[in-house]
Amino acid sequence: LPPAFSVTQAFEEMAAKGAVNTPLLQAARVLRRNGFKTGVLTNNWVDDSAGRLFTATLMNLLHRHFDLVIESCRLGAQKPDPEIYTYALDALRMKPQEVILLDDIGENLKPAQEMGMATVLVRDTETALKELEELSGVQACRGEEPLPTACDPSDVTHGYVPIRPGVQLHFVEMGHGPVICLCHGFPESWLSWRYQIPALADAGFRVIALEMKGYGESTAPPGELGWRGFRGDGGLLGLELPGIPQTVLVGHDWGGAVVWNMALFYPERVRAVASLNTPYHPADPAVDIVEKTKAHPTFDYQFYFQEPGVAEAELEKDIGRTLKVLIRSTRREVGVGLRTGRGWRGGRLFSPRRLFPVPAAVSAGAESHHLHPIPLSPSGPLNWYRNMRPNWCWALSAKDRKITMPALMVTAGKDVVLRPSMSKGMEEWIPQLRRGHIEECGHWMQMER
Repeated sequence: LPPAFSVTQAFEEMAAKGAVNTPLLQAARVLRRNGFKTGVLTNNWVDDSAGRLFTATLMNLLHRHFDLVIESCRLGAQKPDPEIYTYALDALRMKPQEVILLDDIGENLKPAQEMGMATVLVRDTETALKELEELSGVQACRGEEPLPTACDPSDVTHGYVPIRPGVQLHFVEMGHGPVICLCHGFPESWLSWRYQIPALADAGFRVIALEMKGYGESTAPPGELGWRGFRGDGGLLGLELPGIPQTVLVGHDWGGAVVWNMALFYPERVRAVASLNTPYHPADPAVDIVEKTKAHPTFDYQFYFQEPGVAEAELEKDIGRTLKVLIRSTRREVGVGLRTGRGWRGGRLFSPRRLFPVPAAVSAGAESHHLHPIPLSPSGPLNWYRNMRPNWCWALSAKDRKITMPALMVTAGKDVVLRPSMSKGMEEWIPQLRRGHIEECGHWMQMER
């Protein structure tokens, strides 16, 4: 070997060449958002499925963010062999004239050009992105903010766990590592975490997104008085998944109330806790919870939900319309909206008024919401609102107790129901509280931002 030879240098160079090009990755996301299929063709010589090198981890990540990932060592063909391009076309169900191929080696582009594909030789990122924009007609590198990758219901592991006789929770999971459990609110489903699930899995966590009791495939206590089974821990205490003595809990809306209660009553099970929008305040024995809630006009809808069958009839009439009206962003337009304040009590929830439009991040994946409709029956999600006083009495048993594990409270500046001011004073009861705030964000934080 020459005197200056260094195996360290060789591996450092290889690792540097294997780094992700962030602008190109963002461009791929924008193209995918605009209806393009995306794929990666790699000339890698070692089958690293056992994970001895960094390539197994990298390929696993790429599979989540692209429609197709082809490793030459698995296919038995490599660029510039025409076979690998033919295989990709068949897998994507595309004609050559519908494909744009980028590569930093000109030799790899020649067979694609002969087959009729448009090609881009990547000499530098900026020039390549300009050529990609011209060929695709999409502003791939500027103007449009790329959405995070959302998970598809068919690409996650689904599971079910019994929490008591006749009652089970449905959940989805992805990734490996420390456990993070995500708890949604009303009228959402596990799919409301579709952007966070892949991101947390990519960051090295095992993500479990629950379908809360009474939603989707998670069953609720049967019978007219089944609402009494909707205690403030949401049934999570019964979530005895194998090998999970502790978890980080993250909740939104009703899910936020659940994770605060879990941290308060079962601290040995909770490694850390976070809530989006929903603040924590201890139960006060000197205050009647029903009267306190009535004092806030923005919570009037909760009393409309109290009589079984009334709100269900309106909300179930058109589930798609219900979700579109309820789950909205912070910009305004004219349409059908929610009645708020004293004006609608005793009437209907929806009325003609100025309406929040659905932003791209919220509407993306809406088809999946309709493929997995959210039942709004008397034994379903509305029963979370019908257990107000029993839950308050239960919370009184934790009087003067504090939440001691690391905690995070994230408020949204445009949430008209759970306003940031409602979180004032939480530090008194949560010594390790950290805060986050997103000013240009409404109630549906994990979908909107």
